[in-house]
Amino acid sequence: MTEQDRERSIRLLELRTPDEARRELERIGVDPAGIARMLPKLAFMPVLLPGVRAAAANIIKQEMLSLGGDAAVARGTVACSIAVTDVLLIGSRRQLTALCTKLKAQPFGLAALADRLTQLLDTTRARERFWQTSRRRIPLERPLIMGILNVTPDSFSDGGRFNDPDRAVEQALQLEAEGADLIDIGAESTRPGAPPVPAAEEIRRLVPVLERLAGQVTVPISVDTWKASVAAAACSAGAEIINDISGLTFDPAMAATAAACNAGVVLMHTRGTPQTMQQDTHYEDLMGELAEALAAAVRRACSAGIAPERIVLDPGIGFAKSRQGNLEILRRLGELTALGYPLLVGSSRKSFIGAVLGKPDPRDRLFGTAATVALAVAAGAQILRVHDVAAMGDVARMSRAICAP
Repeated sequence: MTEQDRERSIRLLELRTPDEARRELERIGVDPAGIARMLPKLAFMPVLLPGVRAAAANIIKQEMLSLGGDAAVARGTVACSIAVTDVLLIGSRRQLTALCTKLKAQPFGLAALADRLTQLLDTTRARERFWQTSRRRIPLERPLIMGILNVTPDSFSDGGRFNDPDRAVEQALQLEAEGADLIDIGAESTRPGAPPVPAAEEIRRLVPVLERLAGQVTVPISVDTWKASVAAAACSAGAEIINDISGLTFDPAMAATAAACNAGVVLMHTRGTPQTMQQDTHYEDLMGELAEALAAAVRRACSAGIAPERIVLDPGIGFAKSRQGNLEILRRLGELTALGYPLLVGSSRKSFIGAVLGKPDPRDRLFGTAATVALAVAAGAQILRVHDVAAMGDVARMSRAICAP
């Protein structure tokens, strides 16, 4: 197994229908007869091991068969006519735990792979979770609602409504009164095609609002920016979370700035800039590429000194994703919980909802947004970034009550 292979993430797959399972088996390159045999077994706990050497894959398959499970591999694996294959483990949690024990004594790097699989199994168990910001520890035992406040003239849903600092402060207080657990303030639109805003202008829009909110709101304030200078100014004025759409990639100084501020961080996935991102929405393996990119963002953050308990991940719905891609993320969101970090989902009023429902006006997408919030909570999302705080708070609480009575 190469160093590059070891960096790829082991994932717990969300394969909810036979068609989804078949597509994953076909992507791996499993023989058609093997697909027919394995499909009925995929009702268990499918785990994807990417880039495994053929000799190691054969050992894994034999061990899984001995435990009453199975492992799907590409054609040519048994004869070692191919060098590497993805391996789809098919078994119960108990069988996968037993597999880890068996692999400890095996060659070809399987002991190290067993450690990573053990870590994934541990990560996906229920445990106490929290999010550490610069000022407090935020419990995550229930879904949190992050209210959106845009102090911009051109945001897609509410641009221009809260440009005036007085109105922005009133809206922040209203969001808190409606039940917002956090407030996310942005001074630059990141809708597709939005023009960039200079850092000085972003600071001019943000800081007066933040300074006036200090002492008035009791919930944590997040700043939606990818610029290090803006983040530093915002944290000095009272923000305690940095929500970076680029996952610390647009501004090379952002990771160090976030670490210096001791801020909580939201690391989002995107490709390209807001001006170009919707020109790059094709993925060979959307969830796999998304998991790898988010894992890389975590490594960047930790390398800069940002503590793991300060990190939240966002799959970036609407950012460099097609309509079908956004739907797939929501359908398979639970796979990303294996990364071991809380998940934030920001689907509120976005264009893919309008496209599905025929609702061109973002303000008409309340019920579509509610569906995405409910499914996100069911899949394990712990923070929901929304415009309609009171309504989505009800949706999140009801979804949680159904999923975790």
